[in-house]
Order: sequence, then C-alpha cells, then structure tokens
Amino acid sequence: MMWPLSPDEWLAVQLSLRVAFWSVCLNLPFALFFAWLLARKDFIGKTLVDGVIHLPLVLPPVVIGYVLLIVLGRKGLVGQWFYEFLGVTFVFKWEGAAIASAVMGFPLMVRAIRLSLEMVDQGLERAALTLRAGPIRVFSTITLPLILPGVLSGVILGFARSLGEFGATITFVSNIPGETRTLPLALYTYTQTPGGDIMAMRLTVIAIALALLSLFISEFLARAIREKLQA
Repeated sequence: MMWPLSPDEWLAVQLSLRVAFWSVCLNLPFALFFAWLLARKDFIGKTLVDGVIHLPLVLPPVVIGYVLLIVLGRKGLVGQWFYEFLGVTFVFKWEGAAIASAVMGFPLMVRAIRLSLEMVDQGLERAALTLRAGPIRVFSTITLPLILPGVLSGVILGFARSLGEFGATITFVSNIPGETRTLPLALYTYTQTPGGDIMAMRLTVIAIALALLSLFISEFLARAIREKLQA
C-alpha cells in the first residue's frame, strides 16, 4: 500500500519539522544582526565575514558536519566545555541536528534579509534619528516593517533548507531512529533497505510537498506584506 505512513515514517516527518522549526528560531536573531552589519556597515574584514557566512553554500555539507563534530563534539573545542560543566552534549541528539540544519540554512536567511535591507531608503531612518528616536526604536518601527517580506522569505527558505538537510546532519549526529533520523535520513535509509521502495516513495512525495508548500507560503506572505506596505 502507498498510504498511510508507518509510525517510523511519521516520526521522521515530525522530527524533521521540529528540527527545522528550532533551526529557524536559532538562526533568526543572528541572521538579522549579520544582515544588518553587512548591509549597513563598512569595516575591516567585511569580505572575510561575508565569505565565512556563505561557506555552507559552497562547501560539501559533510565538511560542515565534520567541523561541527570537531567544535561541538563531546571532546570538541567547545563541546567538551558544554559536556563537563553543563552536562550538555549535541552529538547523537536531535538538538545537534537542529544546529547542523541551522548552519546550513543560515546563509539563505542572511542573504534574503540583507537584500531587503539594501532596498530600504535610509533617508527614512536618518529622518527618524533627527527626531531623537533611538537606533533600536528606528529599527523596530521603521526598518523592520519595511524588510518584513525579506525576513519572512529568509525564514521560509531557511525552514525549507533545514527540511532537506542531509550531509551535515548524518556526519554530526549520525542516523539514529527516533532521535536524529530526519526525513532525508529516513529516505536514504529506506533506499538502502530491501523492500523499502514504497516507503522511500512516500517520503519523497512528502518532501516535495513540504518544499513546495514552504515556497508557496513564502511568496504569498511576502506579496501580502508588500501590498499592505504600499497601500
């Protein structure tokens, strides 16, 4: 039978949605900051910072996963401190999968928000500053509403990228059923399992549907907000 999904398949889909959600939550404040920094400030090393942020787009995901393992592993540069002093470990945990997905989706969020920031008329911000509005108030009341379509686009793109993350996740947190086996990892597992073709096909259909739905929602929300701002 093609449908319904088995409990293991549902678990993989639910885990993917949870990982994608938390990866976006983790990314958003940092994406806003770095997008603003790159769009508004000139500083020494700006090109280097920009390049580092976009590395996940050009490096093999397995490389990103290995770097995360070196940094956040139980004996890693930072992960050892988390484990010894806080009793927290990210390897073989769904939280680690969320971190891997966040790293892979981060450049997309930063790029979408940065493009929106670069299109904002900075004269509006300067006018608000001359009226004694503080920088935080200017950003929250003027800049943020104007870049909201870009922020939403970045969030949806980051979410969709997290749903499809495979290489960094399997390298950093392995492929553990019920813990780190997200939808792409489950799909890979079923393609390697005799008789798993039907399950793989079901997950493929779900992955395509989720990706298309994410892109549709992104475009719909961005268009609705633009029309509201122009009204």
